[in-house]
Amino acid sequence: MLLLLSGIIFKYMFNSLKNIFTMMKLFRLTLVIVLAVFVNNGMAQITKVSQAAKDNFAKQYPDAENVQWYNDIISATVLFEMNDESMNAEYNNKGIWKSTEKTISYEKLPAGVTDGFKKSKYADRTVSETKIIYYPGDVVQYRIKAEKNDVEKKYVFFDENGRLVRDALTL
Repeated sequence: MLLLLSGIIFKYMFNSLKNIFTMMKLFRLTLVIVLAVFVNNGMAQITKVSQAAKDNFAKQYPDAENVQWYNDIISATVLFEMNDESMNAEYNNKGIWKSTEKTISYEKLPAGVTDGFKKSKYADRTVSETKIIYYPGDVVQYRIKAEKNDVEKKYVFFDENGRLVRDALTL
């Protein structure tokens, strides 16, 4: 009888300890998630945009309007309007220009780019977004977001002649 009673008490204590460990794990997980969200939101503008980036942007785009800067420590992004078009430029943390993107309609893409897309393995996909991307050294690429379904989406990059340069997964 004593053995049975001690077995019941042990089982109860074991289940209680198991519940305590489960609750501790849940508490730790919740704490990690809360901290991750808090830190992520706080890190977005933890440093100021470098003056070099602002100066280079002003030289590069003197007619820019509605300028908004965002800094994520690694790079600074500036959203702006110019000639009634929305654009965004990216600078590294030292203020050196990395790229500028401008939205363009599929119909306004150069004929070589649309022809290259139609001949590519992505031709059967739906085009949901197109952009012109300007890089240093006068490099211009055309980015097409090609979607097969809600899950299979790719960015497809072409040069001005319609040659497929690269592709990348997207969300």
